[in-house]
Amino acid sequence: MNVMANDFNSLIPDTRRFLEQEMKHLIGDNWVKSSKSGSFPVIDPSSGSILTEIPKGTSQDIDEAVQVANATLNDPLWRDMPPASREKLMHRFADLIEGHAEELGQLEALDVGMPSVVGQFVEVGNVIETLRYMAGWPTKLNGKTMDIGEPIPEKRFFAYTKREPVGVVGAIIPWNVPLMIAMWKIAPTLATGCTIVIKPSEVTPLATLRLAELALDAGIPPGVINVVNGLGNEAGQALVEHPLVSKISFTGSVATGKLINKTATDTLKNVTLELGGKSPVIVLDDADLEKASKGISMGIFGNTGQVCVAGSRLYIQRRVFDEAVERISKEARSLKVGPGLHPETKIGPLVSKDHRDKVISYIDAGLKSGAETITGGSVIDGPGYYIEPTVLSNVSQSSKVVQEEIFGPVITAIPFDDLDEAAHLANDTSYGLSSYIWSQNIQRVHQLVPKIRAGQVYVNSTPFPHPAMPMGGYKQSGIGRDLGEEAINHYTEHKSVVIGIN
Repeated sequence: MNVMANDFNSLIPDTRRFLEQEMKHLIGDNWVKSSKSGSFPVIDPSSGSILTEIPKGTSQDIDEAVQVANATLNDPLWRDMPPASREKLMHRFADLIEGHAEELGQLEALDVGMPSVVGQFVEVGNVIETLRYMAGWPTKLNGKTMDIGEPIPEKRFFAYTKREPVGVVGAIIPWNVPLMIAMWKIAPTLATGCTIVIKPSEVTPLATLRLAELALDAGIPPGVINVVNGLGNEAGQALVEHPLVSKISFTGSVATGKLINKTATDTLKNVTLELGGKSPVIVLDDADLEKASKGISMGIFGNTGQVCVAGSRLYIQRRVFDEAVERISKEARSLKVGPGLHPETKIGPLVSKDHRDKVISYIDAGLKSGAETITGGSVIDGPGYYIEPTVLSNVSQSSKVVQEEIFGPVITAIPFDDLDEAAHLANDTSYGLSSYIWSQNIQRVHQLVPKIRAGQVYVNSTPFPHPAMPMGGYKQSGIGRDLGEEAINHYTEHKSVVIGIN
């Protein structure tokens, strides 16, 4: 089996223009070079060829961006902007993104490897929905008045609370769906009147840079959104350590999240961590197997399995185990693998050679521990970093292929007998981000949902983050929540005011 690389002739003019310009940091309204020389390549994962070069940001670049963000936070132009005006700016920004959806989808296809149609309609679609949802919050950040009684005899008080911006936000973005995750952090920043410094992944920075450029075009004041490229151990570390950064919002690996959490305690920063997942998929014996097989396939093979909520552990009630595994394997074999810009592609490449090799090492470890390959399991010949969609059976619950996050197009299938066993198996990892149940019996669903320790439970559905629903996990899947009102709470401080009136 062979695949071809991306056809650059299919790029629209806006995408070409962006790729041809010199990549820099955005600080305020200035596109600036790094304080020191140094860059790293951005690779097209469909071919391994270099798309462009990105400047290697330093602690000095981070400091400059944070200083600008802090000055903007206290600038009356942004600080005193009426909430309704922030709302209008956010809607204008969303409209502009919508007009550039095809361009942004192509950038994600080139950078991440995802099909451009998925980038345009799914990822950019979520970006727009998130921004428009959060645009409703500026006028609703209300405090409360309260009667605090008479703590001092014959003294009367007027007491109330108000909500204020938490301050400068430091956002560290992962490489798998960078545009979407960037907006999960930008939108509440704008809604609450904070400012932000973003450190995108050095692997996939392009769409985030373009998003920041569109923000300026939409009229977002300079300095509200700043982007500094760089490596995690330099630019990212400097952002977490900076004393003027009040909040860190990180999406990425558990190991890095733990380091960030420890470092942030030195300055007692507000921290939100959305970390790894090893999400269980439970198929009961009354499930519609045709619908379930399609949904499960989409949930693990979409974006080549490079999704934190991917349903990678499949638990099937024993009576329908063989049929369900065969149906899911058939779906896997039907998926067209190819470059992101090709219109027929359903599964793109993995993001890098190193990551492809890591995923293959997990498959090999599973096979050595006794697992059986039902379909897939091999590297696909040709340029780029492709792996066949893979289904493994006869897998031990204790094996690393079941316990550890693979972040690739690999699903393991294990049978179970009853609901208690299903819940036990589902909870038997250090993660608790997302989970899935397929059943037509609502009573059994309601019996099972409370037993699963995960931040999300999807029933007869593939994962789709909705802006109004909090996103985050239990256990080592993170701290706090993105999206929804819960995210707004993480970006605001509550201030109590007590006024003596006699």
